[in-house]
Amino acid sequence: MSKVAEDLVREYENLKGLRGNWETHWEEIAERILPRQMGFIGQRTDGEKRTQKIFDSKPQVALERFASVMDSMLTPRQTHWHGLKTTDERLNDDFEVKQWFYEVNKTLFSMRYSPKANFAGQNLERWTSMGAFGTGALFIDFEPGVGLRYRCVNLRDLYLMENHQGIVDTVFRCFSYTARQAAQKWGENNLPESLKKCLENPNKANDKHAFLHVVRPNVSYEPGRMDARGKPWASVYVYVNDKTMMEEGGYNSFPYSFSRYFTAPDEVYGRSPGMTALADIKMLNEMAKTDIRAAHKLVDPPILLHDDGILGGGAMTVNLKPGGMNVGGVNKDGKALMQPFNSGARLDINEAKMEQRRAAIDDAFLVTLFQILVDTPRMTATEALIRAQEKGMLLTPTMGRQQSEALGPLIERELDLLAFHRMLPPMPPILVEAGGEYEITYDSPMSRMARAEELVGVQRSLEILTPFAQLAGPEIFDVFDTDGLARLTAEVSGVPLPALRSPDAVAAIRAQRAQQEQAAMAVQAAQPLAGAVKDVAQANALLNQQ
Repeated sequence: MSKVAEDLVREYENLKGLRGNWETHWEEIAERILPRQMGFIGQRTDGEKRTQKIFDSKPQVALERFASVMDSMLTPRQTHWHGLKTTDERLNDDFEVKQWFYEVNKTLFSMRYSPKANFAGQNLERWTSMGAFGTGALFIDFEPGVGLRYRCVNLRDLYLMENHQGIVDTVFRCFSYTARQAAQKWGENNLPESLKKCLENPNKANDKHAFLHVVRPNVSYEPGRMDARGKPWASVYVYVNDKTMMEEGGYNSFPYSFSRYFTAPDEVYGRSPGMTALADIKMLNEMAKTDIRAAHKLVDPPILLHDDGILGGGAMTVNLKPGGMNVGGVNKDGKALMQPFNSGARLDINEAKMEQRRAAIDDAFLVTLFQILVDTPRMTATEALIRAQEKGMLLTPTMGRQQSEALGPLIERELDLLAFHRMLPPMPPILVEAGGEYEITYDSPMSRMARAEELVGVQRSLEILTPFAQLAGPEIFDVFDTDGLARLTAEVSGVPLPALRSPDAVAAIRAQRAQQEQAAMAVQAAQPLAGAVKDVAQANALLNQQ
């Protein structure tokens, strides 16, 4: 038994005890929105039914759309949703520096969206977890021969701690291995005796055993060392049952990227749209159950029987099968002695109330915010720009947190791994002299929506100034830098860097155009003179003939 391992297990048990309220809340949400992730409370068996509490699929559909919105607005696969630039503003206009950052960014996207990396699928799972439970976690690592690898870690297995600045810096992950799997990871000779006995016993070889993986700041960090102490982040694997240290190591950068939708004061885990809509989700399910019962009664109503002895004192069994015959169901005059019960239920009223709940759920999951694109697919460029501006204003506070807390650490981790494995192009000398510091610029649809206000302002200014130009002349537009305006429009609209010419190339094109215009003007000026010379020549020829 290791003292360090014993302390870590004790700390894990404490964190597990503090998370009881969260687990109850998460289980309640999972039962109604994300049943595949049930298991926060109690043991779940493989293949069991998990949809007993779901009577309306709207919450599940809304969650899927929320995850798709987050993915398409923040991390769309078809575009480069972020860029890089130097922190030295004097170098940002240097074309060589910009080209290097573009190549680095291209390499990063190529590695990230490699089929072996599995980023797209795991990132969508992360957004789904955040939408349901408020917290999503992505683990980023590098596998030799494969490259970057990503894994969305189930929130059920994670126990988090924040530093003094409210940033998650300590993660306890509890997972299970069989003795065989543990031997594959650490080697049979490195297993504790209890696991070796399980490995030798065929009846216990597939039993699950709890392990801990702890990532936290390295309190013994010594820069320059090549062993675990030379890593800023400590990594420890512990066998829980025996409190045995299985592996000690470290990371140069924090390997997790966390997404938290909202956080309440003094709370580590996030709160989600699923929590906001939980009351409506419960009510919708209850309404759906009531609707099912009412519809069942209308379609297959109870039968009212007349108890006068004709039908055997009401003891007669009524045949309700199609084509069934009920002798004695009418009297001698043909009057029915049995009739269906009409409850007078109004299904339309219940359906209207259910639609109200569905609309509230859509609002919580941001679905209605993007419905305008479906309702009004034909919009002018100005209308589309204003719509983008409005959405940017509404979404920036919500999604801006994801850029700073989730995507920023993700990109920094990826760049650190690629640089460590020498997979980035050589840095330009001018950037090396400046220290090579960089910052992330986001170019996702969400970022462009947030910046749409800049283009709206330019467009409105030009519209307002156009009438004044008729009075003051076109010189009123000289205040605008047309080159800067063109590059701003291209940047906000997401035009990639290779599609834009460098300032030197633009200057060369303009110089060539100016030369062509001067040559054309010279030719045009020479035409009258040539005509006059021709006329003089013709006159002299006539005089000579006379």
